[in-house]
Amino acid sequence: MKNYSLGKGIRAMAYSFILGVSLFSSSSNANNTLAYATVQQQQPSKISGTITDGIGPVPGVTIAVKGKSLTVISDYKGEYVIEASPTDILVFSFMGFKTVEVSISSQKIVNVELKEDATALQEVKINAGYYSVKEKERTGSIAKITSKDIETQPVTNVLAAMQGRMAGVNITQQTGTGGSNFSIQIRGLNSLRKDGNAPLYIIDGVPYSSESIGYGITSTNMPGPTSPLNNINPADIESIDVLKDADATAIYGSRGSNGVVLVSTKKGKKGKTKFSGALSQGTGKVVRYMKMLNTEQYLAMRAEAFANDGITTYPDDAYDINGTWDKNRYTDWQKELIGGTAQITNINASVSGGSDLTQFLISTNYSKETTVFPGNFAYKKANVRLNVNHESEDKKFRINFTGGYTLQGNNQPSTDLTTEASLLAPNAPALYDEAGNLNWENNSFNNPLRNLNGLFKSKTYDLVANTLLSYSLIKNTEVKVNLGYTDLNHGESSTFPSTIYNPAFSFGSDMSYIFYNTTARQSWIIEPQLNWKASLRDIKTDILIGSTFQQQNNKLQAFQGSGFTSNSLIYNPAAASTTQVMAHNESVYKYHSLFGRINLNWKEKYIMNLTGRRDGSSRFGPGNNFAWFGAVGFAWIFSIEDFFKDNNILSSGKLRTSYGTTGSDQIGNYQFLNSYSPANAYYQGVIGLQPTRLYNANFGWETNKKLEIAIETGFFDDRLFFTAALYRNRSSDQLVGIPLPGTTGFASLQSNLDATVENRGLELTIRTVNLQTKDFSWISSLNFSTAKNKLISFPHLEESTYSNKYVIGQPLNIQKVYQYNGIDPQTGMYSFEDVNGDGKITALEDKQTIKDLNPSYFGGVHNQFKYKRWNLDFLFQFVKQKNFNTAAMIAVPGTKFNQQIAVLDHWQQPGDASTTQIYTSGANQAAVQALYNYVASDGVILDASYVRLKNIALSFDFPNKWFPSMNCKARLESQNLLTITSFKGSDPESTSIGFTPPLRVITAGLQFNF
Repeated sequence: MKNYSLGKGIRAMAYSFILGVSLFSSSSNANNTLAYATVQQQQPSKISGTITDGIGPVPGVTIAVKGKSLTVISDYKGEYVIEASPTDILVFSFMGFKTVEVSISSQKIVNVELKEDATALQEVKINAGYYSVKEKERTGSIAKITSKDIETQPVTNVLAAMQGRMAGVNITQQTGTGGSNFSIQIRGLNSLRKDGNAPLYIIDGVPYSSESIGYGITSTNMPGPTSPLNNINPADIESIDVLKDADATAIYGSRGSNGVVLVSTKKGKKGKTKFSGALSQGTGKVVRYMKMLNTEQYLAMRAEAFANDGITTYPDDAYDINGTWDKNRYTDWQKELIGGTAQITNINASVSGGSDLTQFLISTNYSKETTVFPGNFAYKKANVRLNVNHESEDKKFRINFTGGYTLQGNNQPSTDLTTEASLLAPNAPALYDEAGNLNWENNSFNNPLRNLNGLFKSKTYDLVANTLLSYSLIKNTEVKVNLGYTDLNHGESSTFPSTIYNPAFSFGSDMSYIFYNTTARQSWIIEPQLNWKASLRDIKTDILIGSTFQQQNNKLQAFQGSGFTSNSLIYNPAAASTTQVMAHNESVYKYHSLFGRINLNWKEKYIMNLTGRRDGSSRFGPGNNFAWFGAVGFAWIFSIEDFFKDNNILSSGKLRTSYGTTGSDQIGNYQFLNSYSPANAYYQGVIGLQPTRLYNANFGWETNKKLEIAIETGFFDDRLFFTAALYRNRSSDQLVGIPLPGTTGFASLQSNLDATVENRGLELTIRTVNLQTKDFSWISSLNFSTAKNKLISFPHLEESTYSNKYVIGQPLNIQKVYQYNGIDPQTGMYSFEDVNGDGKITALEDKQTIKDLNPSYFGGVHNQFKYKRWNLDFLFQFVKQKNFNTAAMIAVPGTKFNQQIAVLDHWQQPGDASTTQIYTSGANQAAVQALYNYVASDGVILDASYVRLKNIALSFDFPNKWFPSMNCKARLESQNLLTITSFKGSDPESTSIGFTPPLRVITAGLQFNF
């Protein structure tokens, strides 16, 4: 092994890891078997050489002596050294390239040029959790992306890397703020509970809880509580596999009801010590703004509103129109307040290598993303990861350790400025006065930058560690144990100091307040397993049995503090004159199970996969702790039948089907027990207790029965590969609160409701190798998903508190709204259908129109172009959906708030046909109420479909002669570059009102390894 200087090592840690620089590069034709003259010398000798792909060296290639156990790996220069005899045959193999065999003969130097094999899909190993399986032998539904897909995306969240790339997996970004959340649905909504639809996440064999680590009152600058999933560094990921059907998920039993996301991180590989690094720098900007009124249009609207209300003298507080503010001034407040440029920095470095018996990888990452708001705010993340693999000399004992530690820090305004950027009058005063201080314009202007004095701060420390021990007892029999541990500590706060108010109010620090929460979560898992493989004539058997012991400890505390002696002490609870505990929860979750799998493969043609699991959960009462789950999957590889032999069209074909039951215990801890909480009243000077939950011993598991049938076909040597899957999932025994009469003193009883939810869908994937030559290749892929969600049954729905939320025969994600009938041509106000004919518009009786907000279909189109050293990769994401037009919901047209330009088409006189009702300054209460009803009607639910250039990446592999001592690649990447939509709001994907939309990100960077 070469020695490297400290300076060289430090330089190495500044560049990126690219093990497969040329995975996608085209290559010239090479013969698969090269024959040479036979020589007499039989003594082993050292054979060396260089492996290229016609463009540059290929590191990581496995070179083996055929029929022997001796193997080596090519280094970063594509070079290798191996001992072999003249009669031996060397086998060169690397994923994505055709295997090459070379006879040694008298050669001492064997250089090989690999040819890319874009059609070698069937040999790809798929991670199914407790086992792995070749793509062609898979009986379940599993979607997969690899590090090659992830490294082209400038993202910091693992879910962002999956968007638009997997059939049946719908992912939505909630906001563009650094460290923000993503939502995910795998084949629809299964549970009536909003928090009961999350998939199970497994990181290197360790379950990772996705339950929020924030609290509603502290995550004030985001649509929902903080998610822990930002802790996973995308640059560390080797692959992501998503398990969807019963055959794939049943082995996870109660935890697999909503799908399973398996994250596998990168591992060390044998070979010379290799240093890798990447550095990228870029920007992020909001690119879609709502089209708002300019000053002239705005003031005309205001003047007409006052005239409509019969007000001839403008009120003293109508500063925008009474002459207090400059009527000739114009500011585009969206560009002023959220139009900044976020600076994005990402640095990755790693060192890896090892011998035949021991391999290692150490990686580290640092990323920073500032905001589009004025001021100095940023989201930062740093992590370090270690992987060590060791194998005994007799190949019987193996140990694999992987550990990662992540630190996150987020510093943002506690109030998102997006709402005020939309509402501010266009002639509002300047933000700063001549002295550079915040401008309050003689107390007439509520300066939006006041919100920057309130801060959202968070710190997260997260450890995930896993050790896998295995030992081969006898031939084909292996015993192993999986050990995992996680430790997460999170703290966040939102402050609202007195400095967010106008100084004229003379508010002191006694008016300051803070919301703070801490979350601590530790878990461990032990999974002993026994695996036996055997071949009995034409039947290959693979049997796995195992057990799971898991425990998770949770602690959350949230409080509010107010009335501080000084704003500098706002983070010190002891300095608050009033402290209120908002929440204090400590819980322990215990989980135990037995699981097994039997896989039978007859003649490589007929495959049956049986999985079963008996789960026990501490979340259910005696008699309901345990439940059975299982599935059966079948596959018929019909393309190898005799009647398909000697055909030049069909290269592969498989029919598969599966049926089984998974479950869910996503209900929280202790829900079946009587519980009490501190009351807000004293008795004899002591805080009392009040009952909060009733005991229910019959509280049990939620179940999901899944059925799927699919066909997978490849044509022309798999240059065209097509998959179609039909599925039906039915979830029953819903874990919800059953309403109780008020006389009981309790609102509901936690129980299993005899309601059934169905999800049906069709998933299509197509992959084509359109063109492949020595210098040029073009590969395309398409994924398409359409799904229907339906509430099949719900006994006594009309009598329950859910009657205004759900309808039998309709999806769960519906809105019951008023039916909008247009604008009354005589009154000029929005009108609605009076369903019960009582002459009044009331929510309970008249909100009967149903609107489905689930996507009708979604998917992505991915293309890869390669020309010599150039690589172009881009993904179009598309979604067909309806959603609320947020632009129409911001304020009453005519009041002191700006409006979208659509309000210019408004009613002015009887007989007018328009899309916006009569303007009012707020004095016309009938018009104000009509606007409120309009916001709650189908009039604001419009087409929110879009096609988005989600990701594009251009890279160039530098010639080896430019950097003889290293491999180097330059990258230019972008996220959310272009959006095509008719949506009227700022962004069709993230429709949460008042939050920053997703940013357009453009980065440039370099990757090195040596």
